[in-house]
Amino acid sequence: MRSDFVAQLIIEMEANPDIIFLTGDLGFHALEPLKEKFGSRFINVGIAEANMVGVAAGLALAGKKVITYSIASFMTMRCYEQIRTDVAYHNLDVKFIGVGGGYSYGDQGVTHHTIEDIAIMRALPNVKVVCPGYSWETTEATKALLRDTGPVYLRLGKKIPPTFAVPTGPFELGKGFILRTGTENDTKKADGLLVCAGNVVHTAIEAADILSAQGISLCVISMPSIKPLDTALLIESTTNVRGVFTLEENSVIGGLGSAVAETLLASDAPKTKFHAFGLPDKFIKTVGSREFLSASIGIDAASIARTIAEILK
Repeated sequence: MRSDFVAQLIIEMEANPDIIFLTGDLGFHALEPLKEKFGSRFINVGIAEANMVGVAAGLALAGKKVITYSIASFMTMRCYEQIRTDVAYHNLDVKFIGVGGGYSYGDQGVTHHTIEDIAIMRALPNVKVVCPGYSWETTEATKALLRDTGPVYLRLGKKIPPTFAVPTGPFELGKGFILRTGTENDTKKADGLLVCAGNVVHTAIEAADILSAQGISLCVISMPSIKPLDTALLIESTTNVRGVFTLEENSVIGGLGSAVAETLLASDAPKTKFHAFGLPDKFIKTVGSREFLSASIGIDAASIARTIAEILK
């Protein structure tokens, strides 16, 4: 995802000389093309994320469009007060890029496990939250956030994402996409609805494939824009399904699952079974790969399919 982001950002910075890029001493073997091409518009502020956000706020007040970049846990939690007070409060044109959300840095331990960023950034007024799941979404999300004039948090996965067919219609903040329809290409005939965001989209598709072999159909929606949420698509897609499920590599508290549950509960959509797949409300002290940690908490494809099948019985 970083490569997709950087490739599109180069295009955007060439077209707009007011875009300034700040990094907290991160991005080696990824950001070199930006540094080489844009010189003084690429600023490494060092391992000082709070100061980086303050600098970004000042540049934005001077009329610049500013991008800040770091590992997701450091980009959000280390400087949350500055994001809230310096940027969100003033609704400034600053974009926060967090790389390696969830367990992407699983082998680095709990300091690098980003399990609450979606929840805390979603709670900030004026801040939009975007979590692309694959290459097309990443490229289009980069375009969209740079068209936007307020603060946006973009959460990127670390590994090369899978490729899916390009959805019909343009990417917009506040829009979701149906990646897999239900029975007979009709979402309204699906047994269940699985809404996902971020670098677990491929896991959702794998779970749907497993269930399909068991005669259980799932409609799968990718919801890269968590705030604002595509409430219209969500409510429409719940018609006649027997269960609604969400999947994210974030805490089950406050993220995509919470946003979907809040929306459905407040709407006139038929009430149905609901289950949120995500990271548990506890610190995982085990060190290991992202795949290992995901399986250990039951958000691998096989575990998800098994749980959904049990709930829909």
